[in-house]
Amino acid sequence: MPAGRETEHHSTVRRELGRLALGEGREVAATLYGTVIVMATLTDAYATEKHPAKLAAIVLSTSLVIWAAHLHAEGLARSIAEERRLTWADTRHVARREAGILLAAAPPALALVLGAAGLVAETTAVWLALGLGITTLFAEGVRYARIERLGFGQALVPIGVNLALGLGIVALKVAFDH
Repeated sequence: MPAGRETEHHSTVRRELGRLALGEGREVAATLYGTVIVMATLTDAYATEKHPAKLAAIVLSTSLVIWAAHLHAEGLARSIAEERRLTWADTRHVARREAGILLAAAPPALALVLGAAGLVAETTAVWLALGLGITTLFAEGVRYARIERLGFGQALVPIGVNLALGLGIVALKVAFDH
């Protein structure tokens, strides 16, 4: 591949990976929502289940169910609003927009799989999974602040709100543990 095309290819790959990881446009809502769902699900499940593989299965299956419910609800709402039956293309568009709910589960589930494989301790895997969620929420707050060109003080609001969501869930985890 020529140097110019290779650079363009790498840029496209980076952009697509960023879109998958953090969402783009309206997809950001699904990423934020999915991240909070994953963290809350993990915190709740950890109160009664300690095995990382089971926790990963719970996180992934919950994300799948929530994604399917969102796909159904968004599709139905769009169909009613537009007063027409949706096409497969419409459904694929909604599925892609809501994919952040599923994708938000991947990094925390991977951390849990590392724990199940014995590569990290069970507790470390859970904290790593929650840390990845907090990191995602922080990154989305920073992205918003940059897009809006907010000053440092103003940027603390969206970052703080996102972090408060994540840290509130972590506080619940600590409370359930004791």
